[in-house]
Amino acid sequence: MSAPDGSPVGAERSIGQLFASATTEMSSLVHDEIALAKAQLKQDVKRGAISGGAFAVAGAVLIFSLPMLSFALAYGIRTWSHWNLALCFLLSFAANVLLAVGLALIGVVFAKKAKKSKGPQKVAASVKETAGVLQNAKPHPRELPAQDRVPEAIEAVARSSS
Repeated sequence: MSAPDGSPVGAERSIGQLFASATTEMSSLVHDEIALAKAQLKQDVKRGAISGGAFAVAGAVLIFSLPMLSFALAYGIRTWSHWNLALCFLLSFAANVLLAVGLALIGVVFAKKAKKSKGPQKVAASVKETAGVLQNAKPHPRELPAQDRVPEAIEAVARSSS
């Protein structure tokens, strides 16, 4: 098994390797956050499209069905009730208006869902939280391996010459 940079797991890695690994992981985190934002925006656009479609269908139903439905419904009510034909046409119109109102309500429900959705805000908050965590992160103190320790004599000479 190996680490993302190809070095064996458990082996000490250099600062450069650690930095490269952190950069790679940060890059993948940013790409994942962007993908999440795109998915949430796509969902919001879909809800908005459904809302707009429902409003359009409501208008189309009201406009195009009025003549046919009005005549059919009015003559049907007249046949069953033997009421005045004008009253039958008014009842037919009222039924069409109720249908259009029902479709408009469906459009309002989907519009509220699309407006209430906080997809991009959630992603922005997540990115800020991730950045805050990374800013406060401190490296874990480690003991240097024996071969990386500077002998005291060389260290003393370096101090005295400076």
